[in-house]
Amino acid sequence: FGSSSAQPRFSTVPGPGHRLPFAKMVVKGLKKKAAAKGKKATLKFTIDCQQPADDNIIEPKDFEKFLTSRIKVEGKTGNLGDKVSISRDKSKIQVTAEAPFSKRYLKYLGKKYLKSQQLRDFLRIVAPSKTSYELRYFNINEDKDEED
Repeated sequence: FGSSSAQPRFSTVPGPGHRLPFAKMVVKGLKKKAAAKGKKATLKFTIDCQQPADDNIIEPKDFEKFLTSRIKVEGKTGNLGDKVSISRDKSKIQVTAEAPFSKRYLKYLGKKYLKSQQLRDFLRIVAPSKTSYELRYFNINEDKDEED
């Protein structure tokens, strides 16, 4: 009695055939990720050192060398290879990198460089656009104007 009537009751419960569309969706998602990895989108960032370089406060050449030695690729420094390239023209530093690379990481390294040169109190790193940073002076003049 119990075994024969229990059989149809279990067949109404979604079986392995019911899970099939979900499994297909997961496979589709995996394929999309694999396709996205295949592209290897390149990201280009610029760091503009114009103002401090004109005043001979920092040497863009040294900053470029600092970035080259400190940028980590796959958890290792000095491992730039083909994935990251750094170039400089006058006071602008161009960083070209493959997809998993954050702009924020450049800001972090820029702050580290300023700290090592003891310039962190005078210069800051500002993002004027989505793909660039700029070294600027703190506006100390504003306080003096308010006092007068």
